Amino acid sequence: MLFMLRFTIVVSLLFVFGARQAVAMPSFQVEILPWEQIKEIIPNQSYFTIIDVDTGKSFKVQRRAGSKHADVQPVTEKDTKIMKTIYGGKWSWDRRAILVLVGDQLISASMNGMPHGAGALQNNFPGHFCVHFYGSTTHKTPTPDLAHKVMILKAGGALDQFLYQLDPYELINVLEIAINQQDERLLSHIMTGNKRSRTNILSSVKHIQITQRSMLPVEDLHALVAMKIQFRVRWSRSDHSQEEKNVQFYLWKDSLEDQWKIVGKTFAAEIK
Repeated sequence: MLFMLRFTIVVSLLFVFGARQAVAMPSFQVEILPWEQIKEIIPNQSYFTIIDVDTGKSFKVQRRAGSKHADVQPVTEKDTKIMKTIYGGKWSWDRRAILVLVGDQLISASMNGMPHGAGALQNNFPGHFCVHFYGSTTHKTPTPDLAHKVMILKAGGALDQFLYQLDPYELINVLEIAINQQDERLLSHIMTGNKRSRTNILSSVKHIQITQRSMLPVEDLHALVAMKIQFRVRWSRSDHSQEEKNVQFYLWKDSLEDQWKIVGKTFAAEIK
């Protein structure tokens, strides 16, 4: 089972626990653990540390509520300020890959960055935010949110394994996440081309939505190493203009055993 995956990594992040005091992390074993188990590890009112995977920044939080995932709040105003810098200075619903440090455990997770609902701590944070773990769900959906799942796997080092198993249609779902989250690193896992070309795509397209899909039966895909799919796509640009049209997606893999990837050059031309 995926949630039993464990591996050893050397964490070279620095935690700031006080003014100008930094403590280097030793090696930890990162775990992908199911939500049902997590609820016992971080019960309501417990404290833990969140480490943002992409920036290495960390801050402390307290779990205040949440039955389907953890509703948490930064502990102090300083923690709130650190969290806001992680999100580029403005609050956002974007999911981010994080590590949760509680006791001697380091657990992969995902957070959003939008204050909502009630808050009780004196921390200059107007509400709480959500932290998801493997198998947790939002309040409105019975199944895990795909964007949170991808970020959990990214934090846990299991993203490549997950992407390797995806069919072309599922991979395009991940493309939506990568663009909407403005996540160049995730885009690099699923699209051909260099970093500059991927950055250009993200700088010009801020949000994308597949509005209509045409799909072959999945069982017909196993013998293919290249294919073209047409989807109806709506997207918004950096200048706030919007467009919707039929877009051709070209996908290929080096062999039957390899991972599907979206051809970046043709995708960029389609949405130009």
